[in-house]
Amino acid sequence: MPEERGLYKKMKVGEQAIYLAQLKGLRKTDAVRELKFWFEKFEIEGWWHKKVEELSKGMQQKIQFIVTIIHKPKLLIFDEPFSGFDPINVQLLKREILNLREQGSSIIFSTHNMASVEEICDNISLIHQSKTILEGEVGAIRNRFKANIYEVEWVGQTEILSTKLPAEFNILKQFNTPESTKTQFQLKAGSKPNDLIKFLLRDFEVIGLKEILPSMDEIFIQSVNASNQTK
Repeated sequence: MPEERGLYKKMKVGEQAIYLAQLKGLRKTDAVRELKFWFEKFEIEGWWHKKVEELSKGMQQKIQFIVTIIHKPKLLIFDEPFSGFDPINVQLLKREILNLREQGSSIIFSTHNMASVEEICDNISLIHQSKTILEGEVGAIRNRFKANIYEVEWVGQTEILSTKLPAEFNILKQFNTPESTKTQFQLKAGSKPNDLIKFLLRDFEVIGLKEILPSMDEIFIQSVNASNQTK
C-alpha cells in the first residue's frame, strides 16, 4: 500500500474495489461480500456508488487499505498508511493492522512517525541517507538508550526536597498536583533507584516509581545526530 493513491479517479468506488479484489484472485461474489463487510466496518457504505475523485484524501486511503488487505495476504507493506487521517481514523487503522499481525501476517511498515513505530512495531531498521544506522527489537533498543531516569510520585513539601537533594540525584522535571508531586530524577553513574527511594522516605511518602525510557523520537534524533558526526 503506497503513500500515493493508486486509484482510478473516474471509476465508482464499489466498482473499482471489486475490480482490484478480482485482480488479487477473489471471485466476484466473494469480493462483493468481503467489501460490503469492510465498507460497513469503516462506515463508508454510502460511498459505494460515488466516484473516487469525490472522496477526501482520508476516504481514498480507507479504500486503498481495504483493497490492500481484502485477499488476506501473508505479507503486507505499508508506506505511511496514516497519511491524511484524523486521530480517530488513525486509531481505527492501527487496530486493524494489529489484528492482521495477530492473525499471522508479516508487516513491513515504512514511516517517519516514531510514535506509531513505538506502538505497532516489534522490530525496526532505522535508515538515514540510504544506510542502516540502527536495528533491532524496539524494547531492547529503548533499554539500550536509557539514561538512568526515574519518575517518583511522592507526598510532602517540595521546598524540603530542593534544600536536601544530594548531588547524585538531578531533577529534570517536576509536576505538582493538589494530591502529590511527580518528579523525574536522573541518577548519576553508580546510583540506584533504591538509593533514591531511601533518601525520599526520610521526609516524604513515596506512592509510585517508574523508569522513564527514551521515546523512539528521542532515539531517532540521537542516532541521526551521531551518524552525522561520524562522517
